[in-house]
Amino acid sequence: MTVSNLKPRIVTLGTAGGPRWWTPAEENNRTGIATAVVVGDSFYLVDCGHGVGRRLSQAGLKLANLRGIFLTHLHSDHTVDLASLAIFGLYDLLDRRNDPVRIIGPGNRGMLPYTSPRATVEPVPVAPHCPTPGTREMFEQLMYAHATDLNDRIIDSLRPSPFELFEASDIEIPQDIGYHPNENPTPAMDPFVIFEDDLVKVSAILVEHPPVAPAFGFRFDTAEGSVTFSGDTTYTQNMVTLAQDTDLLLHEAIDFDFVEALYADKKDEGSRAARDHHYKSHTSVRDAAKVASEAGAQQLALHHLVPGMAGDSVWQQAAEHFHGTFHVPADLEHIELRPSR
Repeated sequence: MTVSNLKPRIVTLGTAGGPRWWTPAEENNRTGIATAVVVGDSFYLVDCGHGVGRRLSQAGLKLANLRGIFLTHLHSDHTVDLASLAIFGLYDLLDRRNDPVRIIGPGNRGMLPYTSPRATVEPVPVAPHCPTPGTREMFEQLMYAHATDLNDRIIDSLRPSPFELFEASDIEIPQDIGYHPNENPTPAMDPFVIFEDDLVKVSAILVEHPPVAPAFGFRFDTAEGSVTFSGDTTYTQNMVTLAQDTDLLLHEAIDFDFVEALYADKKDEGSRAARDHHYKSHTSVRDAAKVASEAGAQQLALHHLVPGMAGDSVWQQAAEHFHGTFHVPADLEHIELRPSR
């Protein structure tokens, strides 16, 4: 394959954020957050939101051409279909026994986050023996939960184990940056390389999405352009650093008017804590445009949209604050990193 035939692009497999099924308007059917970075015949997957397997099929992307899965953070709306992709995809990846697909994402947090100050009683965590599994542990536990199905297929149908076809690993955070999951989850830092092959170099940086830690933004550099993903984050200077002069920035956005309307008549502490979370952990439309402008991005696309059923007019406000090429893509749209001129 020659460089001139790579034509790197992204395919928006899913553009909605949040751990819920949004009631779709007929013209705005957004599924869970997932994006394919396509380079030549190969592709890389960023996040595995609800519906990712079906969307891959609809996009005409063959699992046999999948080179890696990258998880920005371990909230369920970014990981919920990782298990289905690994289990249903066994039949498409039989030739990967000696070259497993990499699954790369955050490691074990190491400690629980601080309890919300709105709590009236101390919450009881799930799985206190392992309350904050990282990517490697999460993938192992997901496969163990499906052992009945998998062992039937391994023993009766002589299929390979998913552990032969996928290799999950945790991102190692640089030691000297002062990171601490509760006290300093987003120190100022330089991007660092987490993966490289003959088509892409993938770099990561810590972003601000409390109480999640670590949470990452990713940048893919190819011979013919770059694309940068914010993951879930509030406005952070680290994203400006990571996205410097990128050809395409995909940034999350939330409609805070929706948040206010959602919680306007709710006075319970759980609802108030959820409202607090949105403000400290997500990015307004205006601030997403600010990141793109400060980074000198050539193109900005908003995704991980909350609410997932909002009309485009909500998101188009960003165009007032960003003067490059601006997109509000639907699911299954293609955006070239360097559009033909």
